[in-house]
Amino acid sequence: MDSNGFGSMGTGVLIVYLAIIVVIIASFWKIFEKAGKPGWAAIIPIYNLIVWLEIINKPIWWIILLLIPFVNFIIIIILYHRLSQAFGQGIGMTLLLIFLPFIGAPMLGFGSATYTKPAA
Repeated sequence: MDSNGFGSMGTGVLIVYLAIIVVIIASFWKIFEKAGKPGWAAIIPIYNLIVWLEIINKPIWWIILLLIPFVNFIIIIILYHRLSQAFGQGIGMTLLLIFLPFIGAPMLGFGSATYTKPAA
């Protein structure tokens, strides 16, 4: 351990980071379940994107758009906005999901918002 105590600070940051990740994963698990999809899909890479696209009624080939640098930022914003709309929320929830997902995702997953399949 460092004599100046920064080693323990790094451990604290790691614990907070892991806690945030667990909260987001649990929230997306619940979001998927609310949308009638298996919650465990939230923890499977790539498959979670396929399920997310099904929830917001977008084609699977959008995954390719997520592989394109810079385009992927715009697509993620669209995905978050469509997810917000699917749960009857507006731009405020979209902004929460983008900038503070550890607050927005639990609000969708554990809150009173209900899922309505969006139109294509």
